[in-house]
Amino acid sequence: MTTSHTWRKSSYSGDGDGNECVEIATTPTQTAVRDSKAPTRATLTFPTLGFTCFLEALKRS
Repeated sequence: MTTSHTWRKSSYSGDGDGNECVEIATTPTQTAVRDSKAPTRATLTFPTLGFTCFLEALKRS
């Protein structure tokens, strides 16, 4: 996924958190995740279903 996609910052990121969190960009077939403090570094890219499974696993932990 290229940087031309629209990146959205987590709603949990705010001034009290140092405004540093993760950002995601989505397409119909994949979701990319990056660190908002280092947006030019590598991203994690998941197929849409894989990202859903990833989030469910995080919620259980």
